[in-house]
Amino acid sequence: MMTHRTAALAAVSSFALLALAACGQNEAKQEPAPVEVAPPPMTSAATEPMAGGAAMNPSDNLVANASKAPNLTTLVSAIQAAGLAERLQGPGPFTVFAPDNAAFEKIPAATREGLMQPAQKAALTKILTYHVVPGRLTAADLAAQAQANGGTATLTTVQGEKLTAKDMGGGKWELTDAKGGKAMVTQADMAQSNGVVHVIDTVLMPK
Repeated sequence: MMTHRTAALAAVSSFALLALAACGQNEAKQEPAPVEVAPPPMTSAATEPMAGGAAMNPSDNLVANASKAPNLTTLVSAIQAAGLAERLQGPGPFTVFAPDNAAFEKIPAATREGLMQPAQKAALTKILTYHVVPGRLTAADLAAQAQANGGTATLTTVQGEKLTAKDMGGGKWELTDAKGGKAMVTQADMAQSNGVVHVIDTVLMPK
């Protein structure tokens, strides 16, 4: 009786092993289920342009963002010296052609330092407001105006005088001030809550 039971158990075990082997072969033949890979999260750089290595938050105003940019410290100091900070924190909107620190360095040190003095506040205000245009003008807006006017857009500044923006092709823009001075836009379309900033490499001068 033990022999029959042992034989029966052996047969059952053999069948079970064959069944497991067959299942294993079937599973091996099955294609693995595709794995869904989530797209990488959008980085802040995609929504917040960088100025001097600092992120410019589109929901912050012009002055708040400029104050974070290490390459715009001279401009911020000038805005404060001219008493324009509160105005540029207002609703606007404003388009600001923002000279970077290197642009201010092109001005002789004595002249630059003199403009920061209280006695020169009116002259400094005149220069700074010459860099501000009412409204929100992106590079695309400038391109549309330029295309309608032979490649050059003429802009009236908050200061009252005009400057021109010429499409140089390849996304490059050249500004010409009232004295014939030239500046290039080095970084365009930095969105602000109350306007847009275009960084330039030379300080523009009104008459």
